[in-house]
Amino acid sequence: MNNRRLTQVIFAGTLIMCLATCGEKEQPANQDQVFDAYLQLKRIPIDNPDRVAVAKQEYEERGAITAAIENKNYLDTSLLDAEIEEYKRELLISRYFEKYLMENVTEQNVKNYYNANQDRFESEKVRVSHILIRTNNKMSENERNALRSKAYEAYSKLQSGEAFEEVVLAYSEDRNSAKKQGDLGWLQKGAIDPMFSQKIFSMQEGDVSEPFASSFGFHIVKVVEGPKKLKQPYEQVKGDIRYQLRQEVKKAEMERLLKEAGIERGDGAGNG
Repeated sequence: MNNRRLTQVIFAGTLIMCLATCGEKEQPANQDQVFDAYLQLKRIPIDNPDRVAVAKQEYEERGAITAAIENKNYLDTSLLDAEIEEYKRELLISRYFEKYLMENVTEQNVKNYYNANQDRFESEKVRVSHILIRTNNKMSENERNALRSKAYEAYSKLQSGEAFEEVVLAYSEDRNSAKKQGDLGWLQKGAIDPMFSQKIFSMQEGDVSEPFASSFGFHIVKVVEGPKKLKQPYEQVKGDIRYQLRQEVKKAEMERLLKEAGIERGDGAGNG
């Protein structure tokens, strides 16, 4: 909850309790209970009589001012009542779900979900290095053929025994990866250019491909590690799991409460 929202909530709670103390029908016992709740709201310890006394004076003064304003009929009280009621509803719903979700989406729930859905947190990855000869859509066929020949020239260097790292420095136009000997790191299947992905995941560790085309240009790829399935660690994904579970649990409880109240929610209704 952000500071602005917290201020609104505290204001609403205080306003509701102050107005509740202004009616003459309230019994002294109820007034004491409301004031005790006010102290809790303000986080004033009851064993600190000096602070309690100051709070009591401020509380009574605000109550008196509120009563005086009400008696003046200066404001549209129906609008004020509606605003107070809306704040109360928001506060009740917010506090209810804050407690409900804390009790029903625990650390153990999150761990259980992670353990029961291992496949959702696994992905097939491969670590590759490449040599890239760039192309673009504006090139003529002759220009593309010249660059294809350049890629095969680099490939022939590799076939003759020249180190991949040296050929990278001499030919690759991907300067970022060239600084790392052509290393692109771990790439996830399906998360990159389709042609590139299809090629590298059909290779085995240590393989070096012939030049092939993608939307970026002509590549020569060396598989450094993999392909292998890698699992995301629990600590990395627990926040996402907790968020998902809280959304699901909140939606289910919201629907249960509405059903309990005799209200059927339509398919197009929001989650609140």
